[in-house]
Amino acid sequence: MPRIAYVNGRYTAHADAAVHIEDRGYQFADGVYEVCEIARGYIVDSTRHLDRLDRSLRELKIASPMARQPLLTVMREVIRRNLVENGLVYLQVTRGVAPRDHAFPANTKPSLVVTAKRIDPAGGIKRAESGIKVITVPENRWERVDIKSVGLLPNVLAKQQAKEAGAQEAWFVDPDGTVKEGASTNAWIITKNGVLVTRAADTGILRGVTRTTVLDIIKKHGLSVEERPFTVEEAYDAREAFITSATTLVTPVVTIDDRTIANGHPGSIGSSLRQAFFDIAEKIKA
Repeated sequence: MPRIAYVNGRYTAHADAAVHIEDRGYQFADGVYEVCEIARGYIVDSTRHLDRLDRSLRELKIASPMARQPLLTVMREVIRRNLVENGLVYLQVTRGVAPRDHAFPANTKPSLVVTAKRIDPAGGIKRAESGIKVITVPENRWERVDIKSVGLLPNVLAKQQAKEAGAQEAWFVDPDGTVKEGASTNAWIITKNGVLVTRAADTGILRGVTRTTVLDIIKKHGLSVEERPFTVEEAYDAREAFITSATTLVTPVVTIDDRTIANGHPGSIGSSLRQAFFDIAEKIKA
């Protein structure tokens, strides 16, 4: 069956979905987005995702296109029309359509696009069982990466560099040698003495929703965690490493810059966090 998208008040065939050529998201990347996992017929961590969407909108002074409950209704309808049991629902909000000018236009209605797609969970399970490869790249993004902006060109280039290197993710590294985060994920290591380490979610990284849920799991299981920068050298020498995001959940990292991490196989702690994720995460029926 054809895919269906929601665009500014209308459900339409995905192939025909369009926004105006003067939409500011298209011309200025003047917009934000969110991605929620759909698992076993449930939307996962929707409250945290929509809270973060609201924060991103506030930081860019973009008006919300609609209230929370109507937005959830739209999300559910898009998921239903696309028959998604396992996959993703994507939301994008831009400042709207206006004659091209850098300054904010007056009285412009925000644009809202919602799409959903099915994903076979077997692919993610296979990657988690084998682990992935990561490369490191110099940090070259703007400082407000805490805003989930659609302006992702440095991330795109980093992902392409990873792909060309036979890796699945790239970690951005500050001039002082500490890891920031991945191009589309948060970065974690586990030290030799079993302490989980990830950078604090200030304005230096995106406050990942999956990252936050993993911190809940860590607390519930009484594991030790430190929110601090870690160096690339620490990562090379780690007991385990992994990434988190709505699209990857908890996925082990077995190679960084062609350096094998520990024994080159997914570790027990990261794997256990992945197994516990669905039971701990918030779930609402799609």
